[in-house]
Amino acid sequence: MSRLRFATARALYEAFPAEVTKLKVAPTDASPVAFLNKLSSEEKLDDAVTFCVYLLPRREAVWWACGSARSLLGDGVPSHAECLDAAEAWVHEPTEQRRLAAFDVGSRSDNNDALTWLARAAGWAGGTLTVDAKKPVPVPQHLTPTAARIAILLSAHGLAPEQRTPRIRARIAEGIKLAEGGP
Repeated sequence: MSRLRFATARALYEAFPAEVTKLKVAPTDASPVAFLNKLSSEEKLDDAVTFCVYLLPRREAVWWACGSARSLLGDGVPSHAECLDAAEAWVHEPTEQRRLAAFDVGSRSDNNDALTWLARAAGWAGGTLTVDAKKPVPVPQHLTPTAARIAILLSAHGLAPEQRTPRIRARIAEGIKLAEGGP
């Protein structure tokens, strides 16, 4: 079953007008998958990552970012990756308790660590930003894909260009497969 939330690339741009300013390409009326494939084939990989995290529903965006971090970091994933574990636990069982656990670990972790952003992506996938019941502030829809984007791009940061391009392309292909309803 397709997980595509938008009929065209332009529709995604319209849904997230402030966030898509990170994209260096103009929107088109192409299907999101065709748009992603074009970005990938033209080696606009950072733009493709950005587009894909906003295209996917929040849970799938976190799942894709977790898989991307594991793939891109390879042996660089620490043996005790509390943030990654918290994000994956929320994906497997998206309860409020697991979301809050991911939010907690992500909020006390290093901003420069890709895995921190995975926990934040899961932690920002719903609920509220405050615990004040009198003034609840819903988590803005863009925070999960923004954090997922940062996690993926930080994970790829240390790769040599000859490694980065094929590995990011492979992750984009996985994102497309996920958007189309694949595992």
